Amino acid sequence: MTLLLIVEDNDMNADMLTRRLRRKGYEIALACDGGEAVTMAQECRPALILMDLSLPVMDGYEATRRIKESGRCDAPIIALTAHALSEDRDKALAAGCDDYETKPVNFPRLLEKIERFLAAS
Repeated sequence: MTLLLIVEDNDMNADMLTRRLRRKGYEIALACDGGEAVTMAQECRPALILMDLSLPVMDGYEATRRIKESGRCDAPIIALTAHALSEDRDKALAAGCDDYETKPVNFPRLLEKIERFLAAS
């Protein structure tokens, strides 16, 4: 099974994404803050990361930068955020995110992005 890392501090959002992605055949690892995300990305080497940007301990922007700079995990990172302005998207991409999706999540569109990234790797 393909492992995805979901980085989400909201239990309801994490549960919804986990259940829906597991039904699509993905294995899920879950991190609740940015610091945990950096550690898990390096240890479990997911195929793709779904990164909330507003996180405790370390925000998703910094976590993304650290994951990308470490060189120990080359998984694509899709930012998931309620921040929907073009500046927010630009900031996420500048931090190293490979794509950007707003909340509430449009699951079919997100799934299409996940499948496109996985097919390219």
